[in-house]
Amino acid sequence: MTVTKDQPMTYAKMRGLVSYFSALLKGKKVGFNDFLHKFVSSQKLSQHPDPHKLLQQQSRLRGEKEEKGTLSSVNTKTSQMKPSDFDYLRVIGKGSFGKVLLARHRKRGGYYAVKVLQKQMIVKRKEQKHVMVERSVLLKGLQHPFLVGLHFSFQTPNMLYFVLDYVNGGELFYHLQREGSFPEPRAAFYAAEMAMALGYLHSLDIVYRDLKPENILLDSEGHVMLTDFGLCKEGVAIGGIMHTFCGTPEYLAPEVLQGHPYSPAVDWWGLGTVLFEMLYGLPPFYSRSKAEMFENILNAPLQLRSGASQAARLLLEGLLQRDVSRRLGGSLDFVELQEHPFFASINWDDLLARKVRPLFIPKVTGACDVSYIDPEFTLQPVPACVNERCQAGATSEAFPGFSFMNPMEYMAAEPVS
Repeated sequence: MTVTKDQPMTYAKMRGLVSYFSALLKGKKVGFNDFLHKFVSSQKLSQHPDPHKLLQQQSRLRGEKEEKGTLSSVNTKTSQMKPSDFDYLRVIGKGSFGKVLLARHRKRGGYYAVKVLQKQMIVKRKEQKHVMVERSVLLKGLQHPFLVGLHFSFQTPNMLYFVLDYVNGGELFYHLQREGSFPEPRAAFYAAEMAMALGYLHSLDIVYRDLKPENILLDSEGHVMLTDFGLCKEGVAIGGIMHTFCGTPEYLAPEVLQGHPYSPAVDWWGLGTVLFEMLYGLPPFYSRSKAEMFENILNAPLQLRSGASQAARLLLEGLLQRDVSRRLGGSLDFVELQEHPFFASINWDDLLARKVRPLFIPKVTGACDVSYIDPEFTLQPVPACVNERCQAGATSEAFPGFSFMNPMEYMAAEPVS
């Protein structure tokens, strides 16, 4: 039964459903795929988008990445890091293959989010490629203000470790769960920063494919930071296509759900679903019944209730356009969003420079504050296995060349004579 105004769906209930469906997708359960194959009907793929123009505002960031490319070659050597270099303080997240922990470097004192993954589980589910893609995307030197950065990666015989920026303003999901929805100016600010991050990834021929409130963090100043690049796809230019079925059901673009080839425009559909959720409190085609939800995504008319401006409604209609050739962003990518009336008040240069003051600033007391992290995570004990004692640089046939140290971190770690 479709969720209506008379029968609201709480976020507590949604979390369980999202986790369940995500597990099915990531685990590649046969029954789920069979259900989809029986459910969807064949339709012709719409026209491929035209080649996009690289954004002037972000081209300099890509230039910086290319200048630093030679430095990144240190990833072929040992990262010189090991689990015992860190004190693991709290659980701050979890996924299909492990947990994310707040950790402090014992000698240098910095706080990090350490993503610890179980090799055995990854190999069992044949997800090695996704893990290595995540590392590769992080390693491209994503010098962007709205993307979580990588400091180190290393491995032991049983575990993989990503040492990432610790972003402690909370998941967008957490704030939506508490507030229900956001005022339009606040939603516009977040959407603009997300769009800029997605446009930057697309300029590097990377498609994100998993935009959802759980993967959108706020930093301590209130700015957006995208995280979790495990479902990214590299080497897909505007006009290129993909076939893999992946993502979270509520946010799936119809072409993905249908099993058709698809393009980077799937990320603009994802942005539309998140913007809709920020304004109205639920994804646009949500239903308690997954069969009805899939039917809604494919065929139901977009219901735009009162409360949003005309510009917001036009943007949602453009992003949530099933015909990819007519979808906003499907042709010239981020440039099309920059020019939309909904973002008329946004100074994109100032936004990129983080000069635009967020409308909501998290009240965090310091670098190790976890008050915006869901207690579902922080109340869990830190697993003893994360402090596995072994030498750094342990090898595994399934994860060759995984270890990495950011060149700047390497120089900072060098002893002073």
